[in-house]
Amino acid sequence: MAFRIFSNAFAEGGTIPRLHTCEGADVSPSLEWRDPPTGTLSFALLTEDPDAPSGLWTHWMLWDIPAGVRTLAQGAERVGIAGMNDFGRPGYGGPCPPAGQTHRYYFRLYAIGVATLGLSAGARRGAFDAAITGHLLGEASCMGRFQR
Repeated sequence: MAFRIFSNAFAEGGTIPRLHTCEGADVSPSLEWRDPPTGTLSFALLTEDPDAPSGLWTHWMLWDIPAGVRTLAQGAERVGIAGMNDFGRPGYGGPCPPAGQTHRYYFRLYAIGVATLGLSAGARRGAFDAAITGHLLGEASCMGRFQR
């Protein structure tokens, strides 16, 4: 089977519920994954918006998620180590496109061949990208949309 990630909160390509956005409670959606590659020692998660007016926008980064974990509950805050999002705070920042626009939000899960990336909490995207280089065993993604 192929490595895959999905959410029970929205269908692939479907609408992300308001609860998980800046117009709602701004809590992360539940996520589940299956069939990671052999040799996976941890996971890293990245949520990004490629449609942001200023370019690629990072909404969420988590790393050092233990290899035995297969779910993140809605509002998960105590799993892994959180990085700084592009809203300027650590943890999850939900979809918040400009009024009248629909954006795509990609939840990318990386299977990592080391147990820890060695990053401190609050690290930024550049450090995250550099840390996973050379340690990727696989990637799974799902996408949801949101319009304001």
